[in-house]
Amino acid sequence: MSVFKLPSNFCNELRSLVSGFWWVSERGKRKIPWVAWRKMCHPKGEGGLGFRDFEKFNDALLGKQAWRVITQPECLMARVLKGKYFSNTEFMNAELSNAPSYLWRGVWTARRVVLLGARKRIGDGMSTQVWSDPWIPDTQTRRVLSPRGNHDEDMRVHELFHEDGLRKDEEKLISTFIPFECDRIRKI
Repeated sequence: MSVFKLPSNFCNELRSLVSGFWWVSERGKRKIPWVAWRKMCHPKGEGGLGFRDFEKFNDALLGKQAWRVITQPECLMARVLKGKYFSNTEFMNAELSNAPSYLWRGVWTARRVVLLGARKRIGDGMSTQVWSDPWIPDTQTRRVLSPRGNHDEDMRVHELFHEDGLRKDEEKLISTFIPFECDRIRKI
């Protein structure tokens, strides 16, 4: 489950077996399902029973493997996948290829799970693109929402600082971003 993407039909069948355990009494007679399955999957603190949605759980485990490929490029799995499927690019820019293995297909599809929560570290700001990379903290999309206007499409974060690289260029921030994004950027 943590390495292969399980088919939706299989996940639905697992859900059916588990719900059957709870909602079938003796010899195939069905009980009344007083609570919807999706409510049973809510955490106990939110009034559910804490059951796992098998498809989401599978996606989360695959996302963990994808994160491992990104953060631990020297592990055996990452090196094998890089050598075979994305030797000339980064993992997040890799293509699925013509005949992918089950492992690669599962880890590759989990990139979307990683993208939902990932934010790029700025560092010196030379490699972080202002308009396309997810880099703004404390926002849902982590991407810039301000209109680009006349600014260069390939503008980098380091261009928002003075030449000494230590102080943010307030005039440039105010002229480039909407106010709430300016506040978030100032905190960086």
